[in-house]
Amino acid sequence: MPEPGQVLHFSEDPTITEFVPHVAATARQRTPYVWAVDATRCPDYWFPRDCPRAMAWPTPTTTPTDRTTILGPGAFRLHAVEYGWLDTLRTTRLYAYRLPAAAFTPFGEDTHAHVSTRPVRPLGPAESVGDLLALHEQAGIHLHVLPTLWPLWDRITTSTLGYSGIRLSNARPRP
Repeated sequence: MPEPGQVLHFSEDPTITEFVPHVAATARQRTPYVWAVDATRCPDYWFPRDCPRAMAWPTPTTTPTDRTTILGPGAFRLHAVEYGWLDTLRTTRLYAYRLPAAAFTPFGEDTHAHVSTRPVRPLGPAESVGDLLALHEQAGIHLHVLPTLWPLWDRITTSTLGYSGIRLSNARPRP
């Protein structure tokens, strides 16, 4: 997790010495950015880069029914991946880079995502984040492995939960 005054960037490349703003292939905006996240959203990136994932968590307006029936009893956060990504999730080596938070500004309404329009140098070398499945377990995140993400995604996005979907274009086609 980042320390005070830091944000993190996750990568499978442990050799990055400077992050240069660019327009990601999946970006909705055309402004070149360096992206980082704060502690709250770090778990969103405990996955191989291209792995599609659906994530959900309670918000102040989440109903008890949505919390119990979608997240599960006692759960505070749910992540889901497809079976086809399980071996990659088990074997990917992921690294975290600590970056100076002062170089970034919050992006849009999501104050947990941060961007910089200037090059940013890491505060130190990349740090291995370790076993991605173990990270989920240690954080108490319910990790579901499903044949396809779409039925769960449809339930999440029509619920009162907060949610995020990353790399969903890499998911299996809708049935």
